[in-house]
Amino acid sequence: MTLHDDFRIETRGWLEENCPKEMRRTVTTEEDICWGGRNWTFKSPAQKQWLDSMASVGWTVPSWPKEYGGGGLSGDEVKILKEEMKRINAISPLESFGIWMLGPALLKYGSHEQKLEHLPKIATGEHRWCQGYSEPGAGSDLASVQTKGVDMGDHFLVTGQKVWTSYADQADWIFALVRTEPDAKKHKGISFLLFDMASEGVSTKPILLISGGSPFCETFFDCVKVPMENVVDERGNGWTIAKYLLTHEREMVSSLDAIFGGSTGLYETALKCIGLDDSGRLDDPLLRADIGDFIVDEIALTAHLAAAKDFHRAGNQLGARSAELKYLGTELNKRRQSLAVQSGGLEALTGPEDNNGIGRPAATWLRSKGNSIEGGTSEIMLSIISKAVLRLPTLG
Repeated sequence: MTLHDDFRIETRGWLEENCPKEMRRTVTTEEDICWGGRNWTFKSPAQKQWLDSMASVGWTVPSWPKEYGGGGLSGDEVKILKEEMKRINAISPLESFGIWMLGPALLKYGSHEQKLEHLPKIATGEHRWCQGYSEPGAGSDLASVQTKGVDMGDHFLVTGQKVWTSYADQADWIFALVRTEPDAKKHKGISFLLFDMASEGVSTKPILLISGGSPFCETFFDCVKVPMENVVDERGNGWTIAKYLLTHEREMVSSLDAIFGGSTGLYETALKCIGLDDSGRLDDPLLRADIGDFIVDEIALTAHLAAAKDFHRAGNQLGARSAELKYLGTELNKRRQSLAVQSGGLEALTGPEDNNGIGRPAATWLRSKGNSIEGGTSEIMLSIISKAVLRLPTLG
């Protein structure tokens, strides 16, 4: 018996003992996923128990060093843990931008003190983070950010606006790109700052989407005091950190469809609403073919994501390949949501009043359009792929 076999047996036993039965099911709503933070309300005692149990052994962030609240597991051990959680259909105990994006950036660029201060609070779900990147005049051209930080000696005074700040109204802290070096060239004048959303001068305003709900906010900074020790790495090196962090964001966005069940239920819904033909097949040959194509492509993307994760666990950086994953994942998710609406008939179009009378499949379909914008538009992803992955020549 190998060490990995021993770890699998121990992990299986621990999960059986500590994962509540209520947390062994398919995720159906966003509330099923724990996002943590000071403002989080647990959906059930089981959800809190599951988070506390996993955090106690560092398995909310199993690959992070134990010193910073992680499990200290190897790549192979993380893979075994994920396989054993999937075996019992265990819901992830905690999801957050702190885990997906800020954590990897701090592990690479943060000081020891910053890691000790912030990473354990991410791992336990004590603090929830949001991302202050895009601005009204700086979307795809992110390096054009104009939010500025004025050097006041021991702190910056930050003034400006961010937009499309996901969950800013629920977050505890923000990691933001701020122009602190006004005389430096475009990409060299940006710093990566961390600060509390409860700081004086921070305010948010939700942005309502056509889907009837939205995680997005406008975020405003009016002379917010940010201590100098909250600058990650060196002043003016924010663009380097931002690019590194974006690779993790794109990986996260590309795999969101897997969190919410992938192709599960598509065919069953279609059978219920459309029925079978005389030969016992779905009585809509075009939809039947589209669902079949989708399932094949979903299997292919799942294998592609697994290969990318193994590549990353081996110590390699995905770099520009994250744009490939982001493009494929979000475009596939849009297809899935479109098929859900087609499969659901009238029931997919109407729904409860808290969703503006829109059915959940229709609302999710509308929301999925944003997947190919957030984290970089599909057009930008294709441009990155053509230049940095395929090395195609630039026209003109």
